[in-house]
Amino acid sequence: MTPVAARDVIVVPGTQSGLSSAFRALAGPGQPAVMESPTYWGAILAAAQAGVQVVPVASDADGPDADDVARAFAETGARLFYAQPNFANPTGAQWSPVRRERVMAVVREFGAFLIEDDWARDFGIDDDPVPMAAYDDTGHVVYLRSLTKSVSPAVRVGAVIARGPVRERMLADRGAESMYVSGVLQAAALEVVLQPAWRAHLRALRGQLRERRDLLARSVAEHMPHAGIDQLPPGGLNLWVRLPDEVDLDQLVRDCENDGVLIAAGTEWFPTEPSATFIRLNFAGPDPSRFPEGTGIVGRNIAEQLA
Repeated sequence: MTPVAARDVIVVPGTQSGLSSAFRALAGPGQPAVMESPTYWGAILAAAQAGVQVVPVASDADGPDADDVARAFAETGARLFYAQPNFANPTGAQWSPVRRERVMAVVREFGAFLIEDDWARDFGIDDDPVPMAAYDDTGHVVYLRSLTKSVSPAVRVGAVIARGPVRERMLADRGAESMYVSGVLQAAALEVVLQPAWRAHLRALRGQLRERRDLLARSVAEHMPHAGIDQLPPGGLNLWVRLPDEVDLDQLVRDCENDGVLIAAGTEWFPTEPSATFIRLNFAGPDPSRFPEGTGIVGRNIAEQLA
């Protein structure tokens, strides 16, 4: 594994700002960048705000096909690929070892950069995620890591790991954008992760997330007969649920909200037209005992639309 030096790390006020800097520093206005589809809506937003042209590449349970990534690079001239190899948001997918090797080979071949957004680093359920940056010894991976979800929403501290000229360009952008991250906030985050109880907390969290994920999946199967889960995610916080194409997502979201259940329409995770009809359900909420009730409400509203 490639060691990381302190000089390679840029502390940022949350990785959303790190994403914005990466798109500005590594692509820039009018330039193309390849993205998995579906992918994190915040990355789509950050690219749009930086004026970057998004080039979507379909991704399945094992990750994107390396030939598709190569084709996107060749046809558009892109030299940047944004991805979440571990527990992608929204699908929870984790790239297979074969896909990882092949995609990294393509990135190197085209002299490109991979922005690895490791947003769910602490939320492995069935697997301990290993970042692709751990095996990058050539500086092709720009790695993003956040503590916001795993420590507290109030701890807006993240880090970008980059090397060489890339780091210097990103550091200059961050300096112009936010100057620095509060030293008090950095100290608080460091105090948390250095405590012996931190590791124990993460081990306990894994079991809790597994129970919640499995309960929500069973509830979907029982109370949402018109829906399906293509893959039970090995980590993360969400289930990616496929619905019949006839369902009006906007209407479904409104009807469920009126009945006291909040769901997220899957359309916002696609850089272009959605490939199918999806919703994202979160299993990290405060009261998993209500999963059957909630999925029952969603299932009833779907059935009413299809009747």
